[in-house]
Order: sequence, then C-alpha cells, then structure tokens
Amino acid sequence: MKKLALALLACMTTLPASAQTFLRADGPRIVDESGDPVLLRGMGLGGWMLQEGYMLQLGQLGSGQQYRIRAAIAELIGEEKAAEFYQAWLDNHTRKADIDMMARWGMNSVRLPLHYNLLTLPIEKEPVAGKDTWLEDGFKRIDALLAWTKANGMYLILDLHAAPGGQGNDLPIADRDPDKPSLWQSEENRRKTIALWRELARRYADEPGIGAYDVLNEPNWDFTAPGGDHGCKETSNAPLKQLYTDIAAAIRQVDKRHMIIIEGNCWGNNYQGLLPFADKNTALSFHKYWNTNDEASIAGVLKLRETYAMPLWLGESGENSNVWFRDAIGLVEKHDIGWAFWPLKKIGFNNPLEIAPNPGWAKLVAYWTAKGPRPTADEAYATLMQLARHDIRHENNVFHPDVVDAMLRQPHDPSPRSFAPLGVGPEGAEIGATDYDLGPDGVAYHDSDNANYHVSTGKARALWNNGRTWRNDGVDIARGDGESLYVSDFVPGEWMRYTLVAEGGGRFAVEIEVKSDTGGPLTITLNGGAPATLAVPGRPGWQKLRLAAPLSLLDGNNMLRLGSAGFAGNVRLLRLLPAR
Repeated sequence: MKKLALALLACMTTLPASAQTFLRADGPRIVDESGDPVLLRGMGLGGWMLQEGYMLQLGQLGSGQQYRIRAAIAELIGEEKAAEFYQAWLDNHTRKADIDMMARWGMNSVRLPLHYNLLTLPIEKEPVAGKDTWLEDGFKRIDALLAWTKANGMYLILDLHAAPGGQGNDLPIADRDPDKPSLWQSEENRRKTIALWRELARRYADEPGIGAYDVLNEPNWDFTAPGGDHGCKETSNAPLKQLYTDIAAAIRQVDKRHMIIIEGNCWGNNYQGLLPFADKNTALSFHKYWNTNDEASIAGVLKLRETYAMPLWLGESGENSNVWFRDAIGLVEKHDIGWAFWPLKKIGFNNPLEIAPNPGWAKLVAYWTAKGPRPTADEAYATLMQLARHDIRHENNVFHPDVVDAMLRQPHDPSPRSFAPLGVGPEGAEIGATDYDLGPDGVAYHDSDNANYHVSTGKARALWNNGRTWRNDGVDIARGDGESLYVSDFVPGEWMRYTLVAEGGGRFAVEIEVKSDTGGPLTITLNGGAPATLAVPGRPGWQKLRLAAPLSLLDGNNMLRLGSAGFAGNVRLLRLLPAR
C-alpha cells in the first residue's frame, strides 16, 4: 500500500502554498497582504481534539458525544487509564507527518476543530466563578500544529467546534450534554466563549500563519420557538448575531489584523438577520453536504457575497463519494471559493486517510452497542492503547489516493490516470478488478449509484460503494476471505477501465475470475476496438473463464475496458497469459 501511495503521489497535481502573510477580507475576496487573491484548499482535522461517535463506529453509543464515549471507556478501564488513553490519542492522532503529506498533495490550509475544554475549564469546574482558567497544554498543541503548518507554508484556521455548553441540538458536533445549560441558556457560557476568543487572539495576534478565526462551528438552535428545526427557520437569529458581535469586539481589543469567519445558523447555512456585519474583515463560511452540485445549490451564498461584499469560504464539506467531491470542489472553485473538506481521517473509507483499528476494537464496539459480551478490563485497555498509540498514527493509516485525486486533480483535469502500475511482461500479468483507473464516473468507470444526494432528493441515504472499502468511487468493492478484494454488485451497463503497460506487446489469452448465480455476458474491449464477449454461466462459487480468442496488446500503453452486458455478480481478477 505504501508503494502504491508513493507512485500515485507522483501523478497528482501539486498546487503551490500561499506565502505566509496575513489574510484579510477585501470586499468579496480573501487576499494576502499584497492584495493577491488566495484560494484556500484544505482539510478539517475532525476527530483529533474533539471526537464524534460516528468517526469511531460509535454513533449508537448514546448520541455519540465525546463525554459519553469517555464515560464508557472509564467504565471499562477506570478514569486513570481513560485519561492515559486520551493523552495518547491527542499525542498521536495528528502529527507533523500528516501535515507534511497534506502539503505534498497540494493543500495550503488546515482547519483545526477545537474543544473548548482543552483550553479552559467548564464553568461548573472553575475554582472561582467568572474567572477563567487557561489550560496551557491545549495552547501548546495549537502552537505545535502552527509550527507544522508554517513549515509547509500553510495557513492554520482556528475553529471553535465545541463551545462552552454546546451551540446546538446536533449533540455530537459540540459534545453537548443536554442535562446542562447550553451556550444559549447560560450567560456565563457565553461570557467564557467571548473570553476564550479574546485569549486566542491575544496569543496569536502577531502570527501571519494563522489564516483566520472561525468563531463558532455550525450553530443549530431554535431561538424564537421550539420546533426541532435546528435554527433552519429562524428569521432574526438575534442571539447569534449578538454573540458574533461581542466576540468580534473582544478579538479587536487585542488583534486588529486577523480575519474573522462567521457561520450561519442551521449548520452554517441560515444567515437571516446576521448581515450586514460591522467588522469588515470578516468572511462567511457555509457548509455543504449531500445535496446536488449545481448553481442553484450555492445561489443563496453567492447572493450574500454580492449583496454584502464579503468573501465566501466552504468551511466544511465531505462525507460523500469521489464524484461528489470532484463536482462540489469544481463548482465552488469556479466561483473563486476556497474549501476545507471533512475530515482528514477517521475509521471509514471516504477520506484521504483511514484509521484501520486493531481486531479488539470491533469487540469493544459490539459491547458498547449491545451486540457482544463485555471484555475484561485488561482486554479493553490493550485494545484502546493499541488504537491510540499505533492505529491512529499517520504511518499506520490507509492512504486513499483516489480521494485526494478527486479533490485536487479531477476538478481541473478529468482525464483517466493509472490507479496502480499494471505492467504486462512476456510472462503476462494478474490484474485485480479493483485496480481500475483513477478518474470520474464516465471516464474511468461507470456505476449505477455514484454519490449521496439525499438532502436534495429526499430519498434515503445512498451507498455508492456497497462494500464501503478500498476506494470511494461508485464501484462496489467487497473483501473476501483472507482480505482479498473484488468488485461486487457488478450489473448491466456498468464498466471499468484499466491502463495496461505492455513490454513489447504480444498476444495474450484473457482469463477472468467471476462469481454469479445468474450469469450473463461480460465484454472486454481493447484500445477502443470491437468488444469480445464472455458468456458467464450462472452457478455458485468462483469460476475461472477464458475468452475464446487472445488479445493483441501494443507495446507500451493499452486501454482495456471490462463491462457488463447482462452479467450480474462479482469480478475478482483478470489474468493475461501468453498465447501459444
């Protein structure tokens, strides 16, 4: 996997990082100190300083808040060892190697989601009410990350992801405990939030490597009347505007230069009543998930930019397929809007880096979700520390180059590229069906379902890759015995393209490993010629079937396309064997 990652990195477009000068809002643009426009491209470091249950396969544990996850861990191994686990988690989840790799991909910015409790105490734990305790370990972690981003010429954007008390009814986002006063139900929580931003601004006022202050992530709260709409129907948003105004004033007491970013209610999308905003060095962040990637989907925020002469930033997006990533980024960059996708890594496949947990993790998840027996304290501790000290580290993550390619190359260059070196020597070759080319649907492959648009369609969330493994395209991929990969649910009309590099060319018999209860015809097309048909009989188990006639490969590059013309089933391998 590491060799494959290095080979693919060489094929990716590298985008230059912006120079390290202060960013500011200049009317509808984000510019540097020379007045040159800066298009931010980056990732959010979700899961590091704030855990959400779904990133750990724990969405069913309560509502997925971090405090519930921590309590479940402490219940198994004790509070002292739980603290040891969280210390190791913070030490290992994101390190300089992660930031260096983002820079090599061509990204120029990092969004850091902060949990306030790493920087200050909750209001109920302050020794003196109304007086803030600052936790230096949390600030030192920001300092370290800033050093890593500056070493790569990247901007660091500070994002208050979990504010004191919690800013919304989507509980895991802000680690909110509904049994305690929220941000909006406590004047003291709001005071602490304002004080925290003043302290952050005081510490980083002279740091051009800090790109902006994203002052409150995804507020989602009904102010005027309860309704469970997460603030999506609010028309005034007066408490939110007042808080933003107070935070901006506190920042400007100590920092006149850094750009401020504000987000609308309704998960960063409802700006009614928030504009105009008095501080002119302010940008608007909108968030975009699971909707169509057409002009209509961003028409509202484009109108805000035009009306109020404020820059736009797609501050959070992701959790979808490569098709969706490519189309969303292409859409916003067409309108000179930068972006930060979410997240860099998690336990899951649709992000650049995937945490592959040790086998004991599945047992812990089964216990916590009432699907398995309770592990011993020693077993749980060993599993948790293996996760925090080993599994989450950069060098042990699974790199998904197809995701990075979809974000950084494909919006500008949709041509197909090799996913893996597929060389064919005189002795032939064995090609994994899952090693089809990199590129968009319709270019490198075609699949019936290629993205999740449920917000726009109102339909159930779609699974574009039914196996949820290996690659993030529409092609369905599954793992068999011994971790072997194969294309599953391959149905009529779908196809995959492979770039083969043949040494000297030659004639090769083609053998395909397939599995289908119903059978049907497959087609093989070489270099755009007439397709050859392979009739697959329906029978249980894997079959090895050979085309009737050999194929003649040219010296150098060849394009082979495997398609279903009526076949429904699975494909594992294509073998090219020297023809006699």
